[in-house]
Amino acid sequence: MADRLDGRRLYLCTADRPDLASFVAACIRGGVDVVQLRDKQLDALALLRRADIALSVCREANVPFILNDRPDLALACGADGVHVGQDDAPPWLARQILGPDALIGRSTHALGELLTASDEPVDYLSAGPVNATPTKPGRPGTGLGYLTEAARHATLPWFVTGGVTPETVGAMMAAGAGRFVVVRYLTEAADPEACARCLAAAIDEARPLV
Repeated sequence: MADRLDGRRLYLCTADRPDLASFVAACIRGGVDVVQLRDKQLDALALLRRADIALSVCREANVPFILNDRPDLALACGADGVHVGQDDAPPWLARQILGPDALIGRSTHALGELLTASDEPVDYLSAGPVNATPTKPGRPGTGLGYLTEAARHATLPWFVTGGVTPETVGAMMAAGAGRFVVVRYLTEAADPEACARCLAAAIDEARPLV
């Protein structure tokens, strides 16, 4: 399943919002090529309804749609997969629920977690957050050093999280990153399509330099 991530390097993670469909569509037009809906506030039924909206946009654009935390709801809405954190449902349970064809992602914040995840039934990892972020309250930043460790030891595709902007991707790539999860740079943007295009261009421009 990790092959479905080949060439994909800009992963949007967003909470629900009133303009969810148009926002996700704008980000995809700008260069986002994976989308995750992560909302810790919605109850199950509301989350399913909002996931259906985002999934429809992603299907039309041939972009994988991932639901955060809830493999049961990912199955119910027909998502391409689920992303689980260290305190969420374990990957083996997500795989049991979703089957062999689902994409399953795993958050890691330290080398030990990354090494453990490499032996779990997952298809990709996230590494970070490099910088502390309000989307992960209480979670300190890992710094760029963790990206170098991830590049050295990861056996699966991995995405860096935490503070991804056009100004930071160069240093992150120099540390070993090649794929990026973006949250606030797009969710707080007045023009998400233009910002996504700017971020995608920064990633592409940094590649020859590292």
